[in-house]
Amino acid sequence: MTTENAPILKVGISIGDTNGIGFEVIMKTFSDSRMHQICTPVVYGSAKTASFQRKALNQPDFAYQTIKSNADIIDRKINLINLWDEEIKTDFGVANDIGGKYAFKSLQAAVTDVKQQLVDVLVTAPINKKNIQQEGFNFAGHTEYLAQETQSKNYCMMLVSDAMRIAFVTGHVPLHKVATQITTDTIIAKLRVMHESLKRDFGIRKPRIAVLGLNPHAGDDGLIGNEENNIITPAINEARHAGFLLAGPFSADGFFGAGQHQKFDGILSMYHDQGLIPFKALSFSSGVNFTAGLPIVRTSPDHGTGYDIAGKGIASESSFREAVYLAMDIYNQRANYDEINANPLQISKKHNER
Repeated sequence: MTTENAPILKVGISIGDTNGIGFEVIMKTFSDSRMHQICTPVVYGSAKTASFQRKALNQPDFAYQTIKSNADIIDRKINLINLWDEEIKTDFGVANDIGGKYAFKSLQAAVTDVKQQLVDVLVTAPINKKNIQQEGFNFAGHTEYLAQETQSKNYCMMLVSDAMRIAFVTGHVPLHKVATQITTDTIIAKLRVMHESLKRDFGIRKPRIAVLGLNPHAGDDGLIGNEENNIITPAINEARHAGFLLAGPFSADGFFGAGQHQKFDGILSMYHDQGLIPFKALSFSSGVNFTAGLPIVRTSPDHGTGYDIAGKGIASESSFREAVYLAMDIYNQRANYDEINANPLQISKKHNER
């Protein structure tokens, strides 16, 4: 348990689309004073925007300190870094250029600081992938932007909950392009990222990973498609030779329908909806989006901007709160793993001397 004198993590938070539910779930999460005992939230936004949203959404318990930079952070308080002084119009539920422009300002500043280790982890509120497109952001989503900003070539999107951990070979790509982007090498690369993340970030010594097929019935031995025989199975076999514990390829409907996801530490899905539909069906209120393979720790709630409920004060903060918890857990687990593996003989010696 965190004590008064123990260092706690600084959680950098980007506010997402200003017309969505991002600020609402941030305010609801940190209005609970117990959160300040386990972390120091650092919100990248604007005092004027925060003041408007706090009043509009009736969140008087969201008491923040407005600061100019990370040098002014106050531990165990809500810190709001004031990035812009102009008043911007908030149109709840409307997808417009203003929402995208200021979402990117917030994200840029938060990413800069987490890269420089001025904050420890990054939690991103939802963006609109279309209206955020502008100079400096020409990406399909957070994942791809963060990969470029951290110069990460091998990474993958992973959705995490108590029910499952599921990663993806392809992410934000049109469905008609999925088959062309699935290769044996790509699958092996994603398996390596996932395998390492399950060990380093989640503390699983020998992860068991299930691999889903691409086609209905996992191709039915070539009757409905050859990707399983020609691409996916060879990738599984090669990764097994490297020491991975793998099973598959599984037919996705039967796999989830029979509850087989409960038997594995991780699941590799071939494309976005194949994995996200069962994940959100089982974990919508508590699921977290985590980008595996980055040198920084980044999480996000598993929902979008919530335009349909924005401004109504009814958005649930559960997924955002879980994203904060997971970011801190991964940061601490990663530090522990790196310490042990930096000098395993020394750690072993200390253990034996106890």
